Amino acid sequence: MAPRTDIEIARAARKRPIQEIGAAIGIGSDDLLPYGHDKAKVGQRFIDSVQDRPNGKLILVTAINPTPAGEGKTTTTVGLGDGLNAIGKRAMICIREASLGPNFGMKGGAAGGGYAQIVPMEEMNLHFTGDFHAITSAHSLLAAMIDNHIYWGNELEIDTRRVVWRRVVDMNDRALRQVTASLGGVSNGFPRETGFDITVASEVMACLCLATDLGDLQTRLGNMIVAYRRDRSPVHCRDIKADGAMTVLLKDAMQPNLVQTLENNPAFVHGGPFANIAHGCNSVIATTTALKLADFVVTEAGFGADLGAEKFMNIKCRKAGLAPDCVVLVATVRAMKMNGGVAKGDLGQENVEAVEAGCANLGRHIGNVKSFGVPVVVCINHFTGDSEAEIDAVRNYVASQGSEAIVSKHWADGSKGSEALARRVAKIAEAGTANFAPLYPDKMPLFQKIETIAKRIYHADEVLADKKLRDQLHAWEEQGYGHLPICMAKTQYSFSTDPNLRGAPTGHSVPVREVRLSAGAGFVVVICGEIMTMPGLPRVPSAENIRLNAEGEVEGLF
Repeated sequence: MAPRTDIEIARAARKRPIQEIGAAIGIGSDDLLPYGHDKAKVGQRFIDSVQDRPNGKLILVTAINPTPAGEGKTTTTVGLGDGLNAIGKRAMICIREASLGPNFGMKGGAAGGGYAQIVPMEEMNLHFTGDFHAITSAHSLLAAMIDNHIYWGNELEIDTRRVVWRRVVDMNDRALRQVTASLGGVSNGFPRETGFDITVASEVMACLCLATDLGDLQTRLGNMIVAYRRDRSPVHCRDIKADGAMTVLLKDAMQPNLVQTLENNPAFVHGGPFANIAHGCNSVIATTTALKLADFVVTEAGFGADLGAEKFMNIKCRKAGLAPDCVVLVATVRAMKMNGGVAKGDLGQENVEAVEAGCANLGRHIGNVKSFGVPVVVCINHFTGDSEAEIDAVRNYVASQGSEAIVSKHWADGSKGSEALARRVAKIAEAGTANFAPLYPDKMPLFQKIETIAKRIYHADEVLADKKLRDQLHAWEEQGYGHLPICMAKTQYSFSTDPNLRGAPTGHSVPVREVRLSAGAGFVVVICGEIMTMPGLPRVPSAENIRLNAEGEVEGLF
């Protein structure tokens, strides 16, 4: 019987030894650090050796706002990469790594689906090569050294009320959002209020994702602000003398992870997800290395284009000097119907009117991405229940927005199902019509940058921030941080800060709850609405259904 589910398809894959995958793109065995037979890290020596080569074309895959109906952004990223290889182009795929939090919560796996997957799927969604554990350990080392410094006399005169370095764990655990540390007497230190974020929200994660090499990484780590003195002067990680040891812990994690698709095409899986609270992109070192090894690099940005693509353009591209040649915006007929007001249980019924009503969300994303000066192709990720009339409704709407929509059946047919999309994307990218520019200049004041994103991307009327927050932004500008870009933390489900407000809302406000300076990563985090940097588990977490079967295989993770 032919495999039918994602995990059955992944287990039936005929994987090649990772040395063969590396050899196909010019990476010798001496430059690979294998983790088993089917995954390996790429050494810095090789990365340095290819820097003089010209860059290939950069393709960004993004999506509409996510819905319970599913969009398939990662699946499309993999399918497009396989499709480009199938039509004779040398292509690589670059995606982010998976967090344990959503895997055991409600989101599930993050390696694609159907016949457009990256393998080994199970390892990628669990511990993989240990990168996230290394980041958690490095972050925790710094937290321990801060409290230890205070305990042993506090030579730096840290104000214990103004320690801003929180702790992290790669799990959804709402009970840890706000905690009191060092209780239990004098020998345990000075009690103070703190809390936990999920590991992917750690500034250490952002530093690793944006660093170009280990030297740059240590510099970024050293620049992180961990606390303030009573006179409000900052205390940096380098003042605690933790940056060297942290870099040692991150030495292997800094190296990109090489794996393969079901069709044995190369993929780098490296960096952090969660564009709703972090910048959510594949690492700079992985993407820039891939651009030296392939004619086309297909990468993705987390969640909808209002979050992932905006941060890819305004943070990653700005920091790394990158410019996308084409953007693929993923949508499904099912998601259009949900945006048009159809309940999840009724998505199987044809409803052209609801599709047309829901297309407003897609249209806004098209316009937003075009505002960066990059051509946009819409991929209609095909589901078997989609009717021709519904597909035509999406095609016609996209055409009215000055773009083109192409149906892709990569989930069911792999590269054969994505060839039409691949040919169109390749033609656009090779035409060189992109004229990329970030949304705002470095010199724009921080609050004005926030307003620019809120008004031009979210189409909000105003940003609500009290005087204390505005004063904090102004103080950072006076300290020399005014040139930094903005990393918005906001619900992924809506253009607004209300996750239930689907479609293309207008007339809404963006309330800012908190601002955090990530001086090492090089951006300012702006926390909006009710979004949490430590997620919680749903009423029935996926973990309840995850177990090993009689053959020792993982069940329920996907």
